[in-house]
Amino acid sequence: MSLPENSETEEENDLETSEEESAKVVNNEIADELDKKWYILRVQSNKEDRVKTNLQKRVIAENMQHVISDIVVPSELVSEIKKGSKRVVERKLYPGYVMVEMELNDETHFIVKGTPGVGDFVGPPSKPIPMSDEEVERMLANCSQSKDKPKPKVSFKKGQNIKIKEGPFENFDGIVDEVNEQKGIVKVIVGIFGRYTQVELEYWQVESL
Repeated sequence: MSLPENSETEEENDLETSEEESAKVVNNEIADELDKKWYILRVQSNKEDRVKTNLQKRVIAENMQHVISDIVVPSELVSEIKKGSKRVVERKLYPGYVMVEMELNDETHFIVKGTPGVGDFVGPPSKPIPMSDEEVERMLANCSQSKDKPKPKVSFKKGQNIKIKEGPFENFDGIVDEVNEQKGIVKVIVGIFGRYTQVELEYWQVESL
């Protein structure tokens, strides 16, 4: 006659099994995250936002959000002066490209490649090359910083002839000597009473000739 099993032992076994299953689920989730990389897609120029929307819709329709988790069109906000008014516009950092965070396999590759507007992955056709962690961090940081503080639009370059349109040197002609895009500053060489001197101006105070 066999002895009845200890109920405490059964509970302990059930608890261990439950913990093992939970650990497997967690480990699988971690593995899924580790398998995801950022890839660069070539897309139709000036259609980046439309391609992003098309891909998002397809991912949702195929219920693939767990393996294609993020789609980014790298852009920055730029402040500019037009006709005396300041406005903020969005400018693509990498025209013709879209970044996708995904686990690359045959199924996800097919979904992405079959999206209207997508050309190809950057890298060999048979083996797309993921972005490095440093590249991803820099890309996301540039997008974030721009949204916090729009960057002044500076379209001048050293040696360019310009005309000063505002300030104490209004209507003076000059030559751009230095450009600081981050601060929106241009340093210009102007002739004053027969002498050439450098003056510092904000980008909106000058215009191209």
